[in-house]
Amino acid sequence: MKITRQKHAKKNMGFYKHNFHFREPFQVLLDGTFCQAALRNKIQIREQLPGYLDGATHLCTTRCVLKELESLGKALYGAKLIAQKFQVRNCSHLKNLVSGSACLLSMIEEGNPHHFFIATQDQDLANKVKKKPGIPLLFIIQNTMVLDKPSPKSLAFVQMLQTNQLVPEHQKQSIVQLKEKEGLTRQEGEKRRKRKRAGGPNPLSCLKKKKKTQQSQEPSAEKKKRKRKRNRVKKEVTQSVQKKEEE
Repeated sequence: MKITRQKHAKKNMGFYKHNFHFREPFQVLLDGTFCQAALRNKIQIREQLPGYLDGATHLCTTRCVLKELESLGKALYGAKLIAQKFQVRNCSHLKNLVSGSACLLSMIEEGNPHHFFIATQDQDLANKVKKKPGIPLLFIIQNTMVLDKPSPKSLAFVQMLQTNQLVPEHQKQSIVQLKEKEGLTRQEGEKRRKRKRAGGPNPLSCLKKKKKTQQSQEPSAEKKKRKRKRNRVKKEVTQSVQKKEEE
C-alpha cells in the first residue's frame, strides 16, 4: 500500500513539475485543520512530508491562520503550537484579518506565482482550490498524508496549453516580430504568387488532321478541266494558223 501511494505521489508531482514549473524547495501552506489532523493521527509533518514529496519543503502559514487558531481556544491549542513552528508568509490582511481559508485562497490568486501547495482538511476550501488550475492539494486520510490527483480544471488548462490556445501575449508578439525579421510575413494587400505548374502538351496539337472534304476538292477539279480546255483551244488555234501559212 505504501509503495502504491508513493507511486501516485511521484506521478502527480511529475505533472505539476512539468506543466506548472514547481521546483524544490516546495512551499506548503498549511491551515489549522491540517495541523489538528496531523496531531490527532500522530503524523510528523516536518519529517514525513519531504520524503513523501521526494524533495525539500518549506512549511508555511499566515498570520490569519495563527490568529484563527488562537481565537478558537484550548480545543486547538496543540494545532496552534504546531503552526507556530512554521514560516509565516506575508498576506494582504495586515490590519483586517480574515479567516484562515479566505487568507489561503488569497495567497494563490493570479495564477499562484509563488507555487504554493495547499494543505487542509477543510472540504469547502479544497473545493475552491480545485477550481483554480495548477494548485497541488494535500490532505490527511487513514493516518497518512495524500497528494490529491490533478483537478479537472488543471487537466483542462494543460490540454489548452498543448493546443496553443493559451499562448501568452508577449510570446505571440515575439513570434510576430521574429517572422517579420525573417521576412516570413506578407504585407497587407500583397497577393500570393501562384506557382506555375508544369503543363502537358497542347491538347489541340494532339488532334488528327482532318481530310479535305469532297466540296473542297471539287473547285480544284473544275479548275483543272478549265485549264485543259484552254490549252486544247489554244493548240487548235495554233494548228489552224500553221495550215493557213502553208497554203
